[in-house]
Amino acid sequence: MPKKRLQLGRPTPIPASPERAVLDRVTNPQPGTNYVARFTFPEFTVMCPVTAQPDFATLVIDYVPKAWLVESKSLKLYLNSFRNQGAFHEECTVAIGKKLAGLLKPKWLRIGGYFHPRGGMPIDVFWQTGKLPAGVWVPDQGVATYRAR
Repeated sequence: MPKKRLQLGRPTPIPASPERAVLDRVTNPQPGTNYVARFTFPEFTVMCPVTAQPDFATLVIDYVPKAWLVESKSLKLYLNSFRNQGAFHEECTVAIGKKLAGLLKPKWLRIGGYFHPRGGMPIDVFWQTGKLPAGVWVPDQGVATYRAR
């Protein structure tokens, strides 16, 4: 069976939708060590499915890998594929977390979706799966929730 060619190192357009996006995974070089890998995506955009107005968020994804790591270019392309899609904050945040968990089968994964206020109210969405191994240091996600001035 031929080895699947990664998107890394070659021109790859942004997928038309999350369903068409391909998430690549690579072998974890430290499978016997518990550690946290973090991706922070400060320019996440999705369209409101009711008003078609854009919603903006910072996504923070933390996970403790087993055998696999998500390849960062494919993750960036996948997250950018939401920008013209209609989805509520809760729908896209949880779907991203579940897709990554299904691909990577990590020991533990959490995602925080910190959405900018629109219509006067921010919505932050949090989802996690698995059990955080004892003794693993996980810093705060570092994104302040919205505070009115």
